[in-house]
Amino acid sequence: MRKLVLILIGMVFLNQSITAQFNEDPVINLENEDEPLLNWGYFLGFNQYDFKFDYKNDARHVLVDKSFGFNVGLIGEMRINEFLDVRFEPGLLYNSRTLGFPGFTEENDAIREVKSTYINFPLLLKVNTRRIGNWKPFLIGGASTSLNLGSNEDSLDDNSGGTFRMKKMVYNYELGFGIDFYLEYFKFTPSIRGVFALSDELVPDNDPNSPWTSNIDAMRTRGLFINFTFE
Repeated sequence: MRKLVLILIGMVFLNQSITAQFNEDPVINLENEDEPLLNWGYFLGFNQYDFKFDYKNDARHVLVDKSFGFNVGLIGEMRINEFLDVRFEPGLLYNSRTLGFPGFTEENDAIREVKSTYINFPLLLKVNTRRIGNWKPFLIGGASTSLNLGSNEDSLDDNSGGTFRMKKMVYNYELGFGIDFYLEYFKFTPSIRGVFALSDELVPDNDPNSPWTSNIDAMRTRGLFINFTFE
């Protein structure tokens, strides 16, 4: 209970600090924060992953039960000018999805839990507006490569043995937006970003007539990130 009270008090003070940024004549915090060529920070956040399936034939679709996962990582930012920054944001992303395959009567055959731990390497361009007092909106986008540590790509077993396989390397593009808030001691940035895989991630079953994968032409991840950055 004591920890909960402390967290609530902290959230109240943070809310008051952010609200103060929108005053007509705010005290300018961290006035030279964006001047250095290089800036560093870290991020924490949440994610929700989904799959987009392309099918060979019109048939019953695979169902995806989504859940929330978490993100954590580092930030390296290089300033180009007042409005443009290049960012590298290596991070660890964890998520779990449950797939329901049609046409089965036994749950052991119909359900596959897909646990994914991605090491993500995005290279992004951040497009800023001019700073307005103690806040600054921006758009961000770019490309990323993800290493899926839970892919099972090298497994000799497939769905007939209860193993759902995905490719280790995933190539994505990312688009999002956020707001930089300049607080008294650090810059705090909430942001929302969509992540869309460009490459097919499915490793087909060994049997070309597999009831699990034979009708899937491609399977690509798409996800939503909500990140909180501290610089």
